[in-house]
Amino acid sequence: MRRFYLVVAAVVSTVAVTAAIAQTATAPAASTPAASVPAATSAATPAAPAAGGKRAACQSDIAGKQLKGQDRKDQMALCMAQGHVECLKQAIDQKIVGPQRRDFIKSCVAG
Repeated sequence: MRRFYLVVAAVVSTVAVTAAIAQTATAPAASTPAASVPAATSAATPAAPAAGGKRAACQSDIAGKQLKGQDRKDQMALCMAQGHVECLKQAIDQKIVGPQRRDFIKSCVAG
C-alpha cells in the first residue's frame, strides 16, 4: 500500500512538472521578467495558505461521490497528493525555503 502512495505522489509530481514546463514553453516572448515573477515574501512571514485546507476539500469532495472501501481510500490519497503538490507550488512561488516551507506545506494541506 505504501508503494501505491509513493507511485501516486510520483505521478502527480511528474504531471505537475510537465505542466509547468509546458506552460513556460508556451509563454509569450514579449512578457517582461518583472511581470512574470511573483513578488518574494519574507522567509520569516510566509503568506497564509488557503483557508480550509486541502484535506477538508478532499473530504467534502469524496463525501459527495459516495465512495466506499478501497475506492474511497484511493481517491482520498490521490486528492491529498494533488493538494500537496498545489501547496508546494504556492511555497515555491512565494520563495519560501527551509523549515518555513515544511511548516507552510503542512499547514496548507491540513487547513
